Amino acid sequence: MRHEKEILVQFHIKNMSCGGCVRSVTKAVQSVDPAATVLADPATKKVEVTSDQPRALLEAALKEAGYPPAPAA
Repeated sequence: MRHEKEILVQFHIKNMSCGGCVRSVTKAVQSVDPAATVLADPATKKVEVTSDQPRALLEAALKEAGYPPAPAA
């Protein structure tokens, strides 16, 4: 189900440390929203997602992929 408004959600992912992790995080987010934009920086461990899906759905996809998120500080 698509929602009408896109939101910017930020996460902190402690175990994201390389380009492979970035690809996995992006794939996890885009598995629930193929149109999502994902900007991830392994150096800071921060991820910004622009999506029209609920935050809880994005969090669940990341957790299932092995990248449990915390809200970005």
